[in-house]
Amino acid sequence: MTTAGPDVLAALPAGRRGAAHGGFLWGRGVDLAVFGGSAAVALGLAALSAGGALPAWGFLLVVVGVDVAHVHTTLFRTYLDPEELRRHPALYAAVPLACYAAGVALHLASELTFWRALAYVAVVHFVRQQVGWVAIYRALAGERARVDRLLDDALIYAATGWPLLYWHAHPPRAFQWFVHGDFVSAPWLAAAVGPLGVVYAALAVAYVARAIQRARVARAPLNLGKHVVVATTAATWYVGIVATDSDFQFTVTNVLVHGVPYMALVFAYARERAIEAPRSLVARLVAGGLLAFLGLALALAFAEEMLWDRLVWHDRPELFGGAVDEPLLGPRARALIVPLLALPQATHYLLDAVVWRRRHTRPAQARALGFRTAPEGDEGGEGGEAGVSARSGPPPASREA
Repeated sequence: MTTAGPDVLAALPAGRRGAAHGGFLWGRGVDLAVFGGSAAVALGLAALSAGGALPAWGFLLVVVGVDVAHVHTTLFRTYLDPEELRRHPALYAAVPLACYAAGVALHLASELTFWRALAYVAVVHFVRQQVGWVAIYRALAGERARVDRLLDDALIYAATGWPLLYWHAHPPRAFQWFVHGDFVSAPWLAAAVGPLGVVYAALAVAYVARAIQRARVARAPLNLGKHVVVATTAATWYVGIVATDSDFQFTVTNVLVHGVPYMALVFAYARERAIEAPRSLVARLVAGGLLAFLGLALALAFAEEMLWDRLVWHDRPELFGGAVDEPLLGPRARALIVPLLALPQATHYLLDAVVWRRRHTRPAQARALGFRTAPEGDEGGEGGEAGVSARSGPPPASREA
C-alpha cells in the first residue's frame, strides 16, 4: 500500500480546496501522487516481481491494507454519519439486506454462482470508477463538448474491456478475481481480440489527437489529471492482465490504482464533513488525522480477513492462526456465512454507485472533489457503479472480502 497521496492530502488546510486548483481535485502535487504515484508503485512492483503467488507480506500490504481497507472507509461517507442515515434511511437499510438475501439465494444455487455474480459486479464497479474519475476531471476543466465525453468514456471502456476480453478468451490464467472459475471461460472470443484491439488503438490515437487539438486550436489548458487517469488505467490493466500472468502482478496493478485514490477521496470528504458537523462522530474519528482514519479501516479489514480465513479459507495460518487442513463449513452453513462475510464489499459496490451522485450531494462532497459548489453541466457524466458523477463528484482483484 502506498500512502503518499493521502499523506500529502492530510497536510492541506481543510476547507480551502475548491475549483481554484486549476483543474485538479486536491492540487497538482496531491493528485499526481494519488493517481500517478499509486500506479507507479503498482507497475514498479509488477516489474520487479518474478511473478507467482501473492506472498504473506503482499497479502497484508495490498489485500488487507488497500483492497479490503478501502471498502471499510465507505463507512465514513455512510453509516458513521447519523445525519446521513437520517437523510436516506430506506437506502441504508435496504441495500445490505438485499445484498445478503441475494447472496444467500445465489450461494444456495451453487457456490460458483455466488462468486461469479460477485466477480462481475466487482468488475463493473472497478471499470465505472475509472470512468467517474475521468468525468470529474472533465468537469473541473470545463470540458462540456459531447465529443469529449464520448471519446473519454469509449477509451476507458476499451482500456479496461479489452484486457477483460483477452482474459476471457485465453483461459486458464494464473490468477482469478475471487476464486478459480469465477470468470466464464470463453476461448471462442479469441477471434475478436485482434480486431477489437485495433479499435482500442484507434480510440487511443483519437484521444491524443483531440488533446492536441484542444491545446493548439482551442488554447485549452492541459487536463493533466484526466490524462494521468487514462494513461495509468490503460497501463495497469494491460500489464496486470495481458502482459503478465501471475497472481502477484495482477493483484498489485488491480488493487493499488483502485483503492488508494478512493481512500484519498473519502479522507478528503471526512475532513470537509468534520467542518460542517464538528461534533459529529466522523469529526471525532478524523480528529486524529490520517493515521486515525487509516487505523480504523485497517483494523476492520484485518478482523474481516481473519474471519474469512478461520471460517472459510484456512490458507493463511501464518497470519491468522489455525490449521490449513481444518474442516470447512458445511454447504448450508457456508451459504449463510459466506454472503455475510462478503456483505461489506457487496454493500460498498452498490452504495458507491449512489452516494456520490448529484441527488446525494452535500457541500462537503463538492469541496472534497475540488468544487466550491456542485458542478453544472456534463449531463452524461454519471459515474455509475464507481459512484462518481461529473455533476457531483466521484465516487478486488484478489479476494476483496
